[in-house]
Amino acid sequence: MSFAIESENPVVKAVIEGTAPRPARLAAARGVLPLPQLDLIEVLVAFATSDDGELAGHARETIRTQDTETLNGLVRSESISIPVLNYLASFGEMPREIQESIISNVRTPVETVVKVAAESKSSEVIDAISLNQQLLVQAPAVIDAILKNPNRSADADRRATETKREFFEKERGQQQIANELRAQGKEAAAEFIENAQFDGLGISGDDALFLAEHIVIPDSETDDSWLGLDYLEEIYEETPEQRQAIVNKILGELRSEEIDMPGERISIINRIMKMGMKDRMRLAMKGDREARNILIRDPNRIVAQAVMNNPRITEQEIEKIASMRTVSEDLLRQIAISRHWSRCYQIVHSLAKNPRTPIANVLNILSRLQLKDLSLLSKNRNISDAIRRQALRLSQMRSGR
Repeated sequence: MSFAIESENPVVKAVIEGTAPRPARLAAARGVLPLPQLDLIEVLVAFATSDDGELAGHARETIRTQDTETLNGLVRSESISIPVLNYLASFGEMPREIQESIISNVRTPVETVVKVAAESKSSEVIDAISLNQQLLVQAPAVIDAILKNPNRSADADRRATETKREFFEKERGQQQIANELRAQGKEAAAEFIENAQFDGLGISGDDALFLAEHIVIPDSETDDSWLGLDYLEEIYEETPEQRQAIVNKILGELRSEEIDMPGERISIINRIMKMGMKDRMRLAMKGDREARNILIRDPNRIVAQAVMNNPRITEQEIEKIASMRTVSEDLLRQIAISRHWSRCYQIVHSLAKNPRTPIANVLNILSRLQLKDLSLLSKNRNISDAIRRQALRLSQMRSGR
């Protein structure tokens, strides 16, 4: 017998696998073995689908005669076994309310709902499925199953048809895409897409959905209080040639750092750079690590600054930025004077080694470096003479020379 046992009850395992005595297994098949209800229904389904004719017959009859209220409570549980849900969904004599509870259980696989939508003879069950628009959007196969079922009601037909037309057949505008994302529970991406300024930039629905995969932070978690008038004055409309130049710059930097450049990464860079500066700034504050790693290289100060204000930027990312020789001095200065980031030794060390870091900031942090790092800095020809001399002086003082 091949049955995926989910219960952790050793009695259930023994009964299903056959190591329990035959009388105990027969008692379970008849529903009289004292087991918790969730465990018992799992045993019954395992027997009902087994090759043992005697056990299967008793188990099916026990399931058939289960109290509807009790069984309904079981199939509503988020602890119920998935194989049980799958079996009961296709059990021909289940009352309508049981079927409706099964299809509404979050544990029920989509494939099972599709099967019910395609095969159910109950228009009320099909109605219940059609009312779940989020499910229809996430699994278009459910829509097709409803529309092929001759037992569907006019209301179910209308809902399925309207959802199919709205989300899958019409040319999707930004609001439609946002609605689709929201139906999938992707609120952060929906907020971004519905407020983006995509008109005239050649950004398709596929582009928008691709970008949405990299938007993870809702507006409620972002803080744009840093965005003063001096930054706003820097926002301007770029030409396609200017945006392409930024793409080339970013690709060149990533390749020079020997970062892997799969097609997907190149694709996201190209798609991000189709956006205007304001939307790139918003993506920098709301995007995931991949988006941040791209946008920190944007030559527009406001975009790179937005990356620094992304609430999920990590210490490891700041350490990497502190070592980059292509970011602006303003960003490096900001890291150097930040009480939060300057607590990390690796970040301070990276700043000190970076020839782009303003000299005044490096001189202020040299005293925090370890002796071995000061000694190496004093010999580093990539940094300024002033920093090398100060590093040498500090290392000699500490070593007593």
